[in-house]
Amino acid sequence: MTLKTATTPAHESDPEPGRNKPKRHRAAQVQETRVDRIFMVGVYILLTTFLLIVLVPLINILASSFSSPAAVSGGRVLLWPVDFTLIGYEAVLSNQAILTGFGNSLFYAGVGTAVSVALTVMIAYPLSRSDLVGRRFLIGGVLFTMLFSGGLIPTYMVVRSLGLLDTRWALILPTAIGAWQVLIAMTFFRSTIPGELHEAAQLDGASDLRFLWSVVLPLSKPLLAVIALMYGIAQWNSYFNALIYLRSEELYPLQLVLRNILIVNNTAGTNIADQLAAEQMADLMKFALIVVSTVPVLLVYPFVARHFNKGVMLGSVKG
Repeated sequence: MTLKTATTPAHESDPEPGRNKPKRHRAAQVQETRVDRIFMVGVYILLTTFLLIVLVPLINILASSFSSPAAVSGGRVLLWPVDFTLIGYEAVLSNQAILTGFGNSLFYAGVGTAVSVALTVMIAYPLSRSDLVGRRFLIGGVLFTMLFSGGLIPTYMVVRSLGLLDTRWALILPTAIGAWQVLIAMTFFRSTIPGELHEAAQLDGASDLRFLWSVVLPLSKPLLAVIALMYGIAQWNSYFNALIYLRSEELYPLQLVLRNILIVNNTAGTNIADQLAAEQMADLMKFALIVVSTVPVLLVYPFVARHFNKGVMLGSVKG
């Protein structure tokens, strides 16, 4: 009689399954070819070149702003201050026109950005709703403004007929809404705020305005940061509208004051200009004023930079 031995499965007899088993081979890594390495070296060289093209002039401006007027006028400043001094910033901060322009620019950028963001949301959110009557026609009207405009003279006539000439609102209302920002916000709302959320809010008795304020806006912080940055930088750097619509110097923004110093060399009102040559002082003030006018944007940007890529990609890719 032949005795048959019962075979026990390996996973039952082995108290520690897989301990002595060979490990799986890792996925083979793709080896870079010589052409790939040469391409990446070329990319890094190209990016470094672009970085130097942008960075070197900025460092030169910063170094010149801390140099003496004679060194700046003589062209002896490259990437490091020559005869370090703060006389340029003293001249800038003691010029009443510059201080007034700085305050005006803060007002235009702050109030203008708040008005622009509010109006953009008020237009973009209804356009993002599929149940809006005439939605396609209204979107077409927004797109039309991106391709065609009335021109400079008709726009000036409209501003004059509204009584906005030589007022602060002349720099805020005519450029309050940007078609591109409206499209970004509209696409963001469509892709981020689901219709089921609106239906749930309606069942709870929330009105459309309540839903927008309590639900949509808290969920749209990346979008609000992006369009606020766009509007804010545009308002801060704008000077052409002020050149056209404003006549009173007490309403001039900082960029228009900077333009007068760069082009007209208007250095009247500086106390230090009486002690030095006017041309040397004007050259130094140009660099110091450029740095002063750039600082607010550099201080604000880090707080919204983390939202910028997310907001722009959601508004530009999905549609």
